[in-house]
Amino acid sequence: MSLPERPALLHALPVVNLFALLWMFHFAGASLTSQAGVTIDPPPSRFQLERFRETLVVTLVTAESGARIYLGRELVDMATLESRLESLREQGAASRTMVLLQCDADAQVGAEREVGELILGKGFRLALTGSNGAKLQKEISK
Repeated sequence: MSLPERPALLHALPVVNLFALLWMFHFAGASLTSQAGVTIDPPPSRFQLERFRETLVVTLVTAESGARIYLGRELVDMATLESRLESLREQGAASRTMVLLQCDADAQVGAEREVGELILGKGFRLALTGSNGAKLQKEISK
């Protein structure tokens, strides 16, 4: 054989093929997934949650000593929560802020209602992100 040997290009072709396949699956992957159900274009509904720029998270957690309330990540009592909401309302935050009320699955309905009524009473909009569904399901199944 008098031709010079250049195997570098031949050894690089499988790597190029691999990258081409990965690139193709990355861009075409969304169309390859199976969708359950029928594709529709739903009409607009007033019950859809929009994205809120300003949110305030209130978390209600059940503990052995009773319900604990967190405003953000800070543990507060009911009076402190009321005063903080009042000061935010006076600053004009009530019209543009959505309060997300997260409730533990074991939270008592009375405590959830009391905190929710306090938030609504201060003029804030309220969205419940937790419920007593698991507790209710246990009671129904008995």
